[in-house]
Amino acid sequence: MEIFAHHAQVTLTMLAITAGVFGLLALLVKRRAIGAALARVHGEFATNLGLLLFNLVLLGPLFAVPEGLIRDQLVALPALGAFWSGVNELAVLFCAILVYDFVVYWRHRAEHHRLLWPIHATHHADTALHWLSVHRKHPLSKLLSVLVDIWLLFLLGFPEWAIAGAAFLRSWWGFFIHADVPWTLGIFGKILISPAAHRLHHIRDEALMGNNFGNTVTLWDRLFGTYVDPAPYLDCETGIAEGTRGFLGELGRPFERRYRIGAGASAVEPRPAPPAGT
Repeated sequence: MEIFAHHAQVTLTMLAITAGVFGLLALLVKRRAIGAALARVHGEFATNLGLLLFNLVLLGPLFAVPEGLIRDQLVALPALGAFWSGVNELAVLFCAILVYDFVVYWRHRAEHHRLLWPIHATHHADTALHWLSVHRKHPLSKLLSVLVDIWLLFLLGFPEWAIAGAAFLRSWWGFFIHADVPWTLGIFGKILISPAAHRLHHIRDEALMGNNFGNTVTLWDRLFGTYVDPAPYLDCETGIAEGTRGFLGELGRPFERRYRIGAGASAVEPRPAPPAGT
């Protein structure tokens, strides 16, 4: 029970801090419309909070087992560790962020294939996107990210502090890009995934949903042809055709008949964006 209590403490501390930061952001941006915004998100917020607690508190200790095995089994060449120790720390952190985002990009893109879409659809079901939407994840999707996201960082011999730093920054940027703000970040949005760019990824339009897979930087989307400028699609409608669910409904979503192979499950792989205004 002690390990569950530890995970609960860490999770509740994280929630308190992020709720304070993004609650203040919502007040500053929404102002008099804050009441209507809260009314719009409260149902899905409760679902997302339930999924977060289920994944991080109840299943968190179980997810730590395969993550620990990955850390133990992936042994980098000694020369790699020595190489990073001789590089400027900011450069090491920058490289760790790029590598982390590279793996996340391909894992995320794979989840839009029809075989993995049933476990990823939960994340796209929010019709009122908000900062806690980042944790609207089915446990199977969460497990996949635990198994996949950090292996290359360890294999390349990045120091623990750089891996922890990249994970921390990626986590906070994930909250930020799910926030309900129509920000493209101007010139910085050319380099960084903005809230507007990620909202476009959540658009209720399968042709556009298969774009902007990056979490932090636009580099990999640009290199692999999946970046779409969000400027023409600000405040777009979000969600999926299958509709949103409550907590138990989202846990059971991947097992619905519609997602069985051959039962008409839809693929949402990258497709060229239609011209703006069409």
